[in-house]
Amino acid sequence: MKSHETLVINRIDAASESTTIHLTIENRIEGGTFCADRNIYIVHPDGTRAKLISSEGIPVCPESHRFTSIGEKLDFTLTFPPIKLSTDWIDLIEDCRDNCFYFYGITLDSDLNKKIDELFRFAENGESFKALDGFIELLRETDSRNNGIEGLLYVNIIKLAGDSGNPEQAAEFYKRLRSSGVPGLKHYLQYLNDQGIKY
Repeated sequence: MKSHETLVINRIDAASESTTIHLTIENRIEGGTFCADRNIYIVHPDGTRAKLISSEGIPVCPESHRFTSIGEKLDFTLTFPPIKLSTDWIDLIEDCRDNCFYFYGITLDSDLNKKIDELFRFAENGESFKALDGFIELLRETDSRNNGIEGLLYVNIIKLAGDSGNPEQAAEFYKRLRSSGVPGLKHYLQYLNDQGIKY
């Protein structure tokens, strides 16, 4: 789950000396600006934080990149200390006052990422039922090593079920999410509630 619709993680390079996250942001408004705060963290599953070491291609707030057109994209990288060994998922959080970005439940499993991307493509192409069934199946398959992505799976199931005219199924999974112990539960519930989704 992420804060900014047009902010995308392209890839993560995890090496023994550092972790580099490659991102792209697309401008959607006239005169848009974007910057990265100094206080950006990777949060490990155990709650420990790794603070940003450096950034490239993006100004540090209060300086900002000023987009010249709608649709313009800005590629940038964020570099952190190395991710702990055997880490399957992380959160990426910008800790600031205004318009901060976040990504919750970033899986580091490339096969799982491919499955999730495929399900998003189904949803984008109007194959909502196929996407819904896929997210439900993926939730069933998710084990405790990848529980950082369970919240993302629940959110997509709830939204797809509601959008597909099945509020009973959406309510069932909302209640399951609410009683689950998924990491970052309050963020996922808040995200749904902010969109008027509450059962």
